[in-house]
Amino acid sequence: MKPVLVLEHFPCETPGIFLDVLRDEGIPVSTVRPYRGETLPRGLRQFSGLVVMGGPMGVHEEERYPWLVDEIALLQRAVALDLPSLGVCLGSQLLAKALGAQVRPGPSKEIGWREVSLLPQATAAGPFEGFPPVMEVFQWHGDGFELPTGAARLASSSSYPNQAFQVGEGIIGILFHLEVTSETVRTMCQEFEEELRQAGVDAQEVLRDLGVRTERLHGFGRTLFRRFCRLLKSKAREHTC
Repeated sequence: MKPVLVLEHFPCETPGIFLDVLRDEGIPVSTVRPYRGETLPRGLRQFSGLVVMGGPMGVHEEERYPWLVDEIALLQRAVALDLPSLGVCLGSQLLAKALGAQVRPGPSKEIGWREVSLLPQATAAGPFEGFPPVMEVFQWHGDGFELPTGAARLASSSSYPNQAFQVGEGIIGILFHLEVTSETVRTMCQEFEEELRQAGVDAQEVLRDLGVRTERLHGFGRTLFRRFCRLLKSKAREHTC
């Protein structure tokens, strides 16, 4: 099977437990880290899908991070090819922008363990099928996206009405995190200590009951990502027929 292309934007914001699921499903991975100067591929036909991770930069910071321009163009090609693509946090914002939607700062930063509400159509079918209508997730963002044209809204929160969207069967953007490990959360609190202070967020509150919270989160994350892997395999079979 062709590998999944993973795009990473910051050292500690990795696919986390999603990598465990890919290994269990026997799907190879090709990782590109443009923030390190690694070159994005020109084409995507050698990949079965795309996973776009988070990062501390904003989608409009092209002057500071010139590779953002090329990455958004790559995502537009992925959409045109109907390549299964999952964007997380910054990745969801990049996907939304690639689809022509606006991305802008929200009313306040969402950092830490927060609740999101899943819309009825989200729990009835698709990547969140069977999930509870309200779930605790891990958040770390200050920007949000408008709903792309033709997208279905899947989740919302009181501050950010668009927390997750889906276009067609395989283009999925999720503003929150389901993949983070306890180690990742601890590292983020260290790396972004100043951001926590400016946002008035207590790091000890973010770290409270971390093991229990991440274990519960991983139940949701593994279920969602296994469904994404099934889609990858289904699309791969279609292309070999």
